[in-house]
Amino acid sequence: MLWPDDGITKRDLYDYMGAIADVMLVHVRDRPVSLQRFRGSVDEGGFFQKQVPKGAPDWVRTVEVPKRDGVVRHVLANDRRTLQWLAQQGCVTPHVFTERADRLDRPDRVVIDLDPSTEDFAAVRTAARLCGEALRDAGLEPFAMVTGSRGIHVVTPIRRTRSTEDVHAWARAFAARLAERHDDALTTEFYKNKRDDRIYLDVARNGPAQTVVPPYAPRPRAHAPVATPLRWEELDDDGLRPDGWTLRTIGARLDDLGGDPWAEIAGAAGALPR
Repeated sequence: MLWPDDGITKRDLYDYMGAIADVMLVHVRDRPVSLQRFRGSVDEGGFFQKQVPKGAPDWVRTVEVPKRDGVVRHVLANDRRTLQWLAQQGCVTPHVFTERADRLDRPDRVVIDLDPSTEDFAAVRTAARLCGEALRDAGLEPFAMVTGSRGIHVVTPIRRTRSTEDVHAWARAFAARLAERHDDALTTEFYKNKRDDRIYLDVARNGPAQTVVPPYAPRPRAHAPVATPLRWEELDDDGLRPDGWTLRTIGARLDDLGGDPWAEIAGAAGALPR
């Protein structure tokens, strides 16, 4: 039992990864993975693992990522059976890089994590729309995703022309300008006790060797919610929740929509402004 209160087992996670692979692989393929693993239930706590687990089959693709004192060999979740193998390892959430394995110094995503200080999710939706407007003003196309936790990720695809350090610096400057324009609602203040009720614009996930929760990844929270890409207009829906879709219900949503709202995200990549 991974989610005992919901009767969801590791086999259910394994089956889910097989069923969701067609839409999820678009967003994780060729990206180094950090595994959020659980030896028991999610209630018992887990751990993060960057290095590929011992005994990995030879068909699991990997990539070496440099670090200060050597390298880390990360899994690449490039096919359905690798996603299911990760589930067998107790990996509930595969966190991925914003870079792809062939160019580990050139991100193709900018991620702004809207981290609320209160339970006012309407304010988070408003913040996401403000963020999207500012990205469009910069010539970029925004995409929104509820995280399955408490917030929203606003993601913009970019061409792979700038280094990770440059992208991170741009994201910090973008967040600072946006927070300055809306200082009553948004902040870049790292310390929680200085944020008041404002929403934190977290851009740290854009830094070197950082990872983000990808679309359709389950989260180790009650009812097994999944990170769910949105159509932009869904941000206007007062009934939207950050954990509104689960491992058991996301398939019906995709059927209703006719597929993944982010299926064409790569084609929207723009040049990151200087």
